[in-house]
Parts: sequence; structure tokens; C-alpha cells
Amino acid sequence: MITRDEVIAALDRVLDPELHRSIVALGMVGTVEVDGSRVVITIKLTVAGCPLKAEIQRRVSEAVAVLPGVEGVQVGLDTMTDEERAGVRDSIIGGPRKDSPFDADSPTKVILVASGKGGVGKSSVTCNLAVAMAEAGYSVGLLDADVYGYSVPRMMGADRQPVMMDDLIIPVESHGVRLMSIGFMTADDNPVIWRGPMLHKALTSFVTEVFWDDPDVLLVDLPPGTGDVSLSLAGLLPAAHVVVVTTPQLTAQRVARRAAAMADRVELPVVGVIENMSWFIAPDTGARYEVFAGGGGAALAADIGVPLLGQVPLQSDVARAGDEGLPVVAARPDSAAAKELRIIATKVAGAVGLARATG
Repeated sequence: MITRDEVIAALDRVLDPELHRSIVALGMVGTVEVDGSRVVITIKLTVAGCPLKAEIQRRVSEAVAVLPGVEGVQVGLDTMTDEERAGVRDSIIGGPRKDSPFDADSPTKVILVASGKGGVGKSSVTCNLAVAMAEAGYSVGLLDADVYGYSVPRMMGADRQPVMMDDLIIPVESHGVRLMSIGFMTADDNPVIWRGPMLHKALTSFVTEVFWDDPDVLLVDLPPGTGDVSLSLAGLLPAAHVVVVTTPQLTAQRVARRAAAMADRVELPVVGVIENMSWFIAPDTGARYEVFAGGGGAALAADIGVPLLGQVPLQSDVARAGDEGLPVVAARPDSAAAKELRIIATKVAGAVGLARATG
């Protein structure tokens, strides 16, 4: 006959899908009753209406159903008390809250993805780099700091609000990447109309009040230009590195130069340049057309003395995949753009000194 201890041992291997901790260690396992070959379990959710309760039930059922002698599993749900939830919060934080979890001593490599102007595909590049790094085995966070022009939730196919555990925000996860964006807090068609102090407060919350859980890498999608957001994040993320995205046009390159100058002004190193929309390959003939001719990426890289990390071709697959909520590296992995973005992700990891992924 199956024993209660055997059931608990199986449940200890079940991870909460958001907190990535054992549900036993988190105190989420309530009653466990064994009646011959039938097991009845109660799981205590951290918050009522947990959006992933069905996933938790599935994981628990599958973990116990495979045990020898088990012929039936029933998983009921309950909700933690305020005291139990506070204990979970304290256990996962592991100590007093820091002003910023990404200080100079943090093991996380922070990469700010910047551009001088909008329309160069910076957000698309950032999302694809995040998914490519997650596929390579890194734990990845993605902060959408483009507060006024947020697009990461749609591009990553994430449309639910994050879970709040008292004053701790649990990021939404999609494609193996932990996400935070103002887009999770507002209706898609509502504009964000904030002055500088409100902007700084929101960004501070996204850095300090989100349970990022020390990812290997945190990618930050900056808004275009060199305004308040960039200055605020430079203070919150003092050990960050900067990657600049531009297009081949010399006009775009000159504007992107200002983003590099901003990084230099706040003493954040620029580790490379990514050129997006470098050329178009006709799907019917295979002919290559340089729609935005000018060599802007190479010119910018040479100007600021950093490597050109890669050139991403202009493909309708990229935009289509983003609109569908599935970045092109996952949606169409064999496309030319996806292959180049994976190469760039590897180069970016090397440029910031990210250790080889072990996941």
C-alpha cells in the first residue's frame, strides 16, 4: 500500500509554476489522506483565484498518479491564511528587501536594450533575445520599461494580470521568460499619462517589488530616446550593460548615437550594436534587397568602438509572429531572422560575461 510519506515525497518534487519552489517547502500542501489505492490531497493556493490553479492541480495529480499502488487521485483547493501567505513571502525573499535586487553584487546580468528613435524594432529584438536565451537554458527576466509605448505583453502572448502576494508582485511567465510591464496593469487601449515622478515610482516598483528571483539575465526594453526612464533605470540598475538597436539608415544611426552617448554619460558600458531590418530577401526569387541602405549598424559600432553583434533581415515572419504573441525564434525557428537572432543572443551573453547555461 502507498503511504502518506511516499505521497509527500512525490509532492516535494512538484514546483509552483510561478514561484519555482517545491509546494511542500512553500507550505502549500494541506491535508493528505490515503485510503487504500486512493489519495485525496488539498492544496492551499497563495491567493484566491490563482490563475494557474489548473496547472497546479495537473502537476500534483500527475506526480502522485505514477506512484506504485495508486489508482485514483483527487486534488482539492483551498486558500492560505494571511499569516501563511506572509510566511511564503518572507521565505522566498530570503531577507530584508533591498533598494534594488540588481545592485553591483547581484549575480544577474542586466542588459538595457536602447534605441535613439522608435520604429526600429527594438521591442521585437528584445523579446526574441529573451526567448532565445531562455531556450538556451538561462533563467530570464524581461522588464518592459517602455511605459508609454508598452508592447511586450502582446508580443509575448501574455494577457493576464500578475499575482499580488501582499506587497510582492509575482511576474507573469510566458515562453519561459518572467515578464513585467505596465501593460498588465491597464487596458490595452488606455494611454499612460504620467509625469516624471510617477514614472520613476512605477519603475522603482517594477525593479524592487517584483519577485524576479535572481534570474541569470534581466533584459530591459527601454523607451526610445534618452528621457526620464533611462535616467531612473541607470540609478536602479547600476551594473547594467547597454545594447543599442538601429536600422541601416544613416539618419537612424545618428539618432541612435545619442542613446550610446546617454549610456556613456551615466557610466553604463555599451557592449554592442544590433542592426535590424538590414535587408529583405524576396520569398519567390531569393533576391536580396537592401531596402534601408546605408550601413548604419556598422557605422554606429565603429563610431562608438563596440562590435556589431548582428544584422537581422527584414521579414514579415517577425512582425506576424509578434502579433500572434509568439516571437519568431519560437514561431518560425528556421527563418533567417530567427537564426540570426539566436546568434546575436549568444554574442550578447558572451559580451556581458554570462556563464554558460546549465539549465
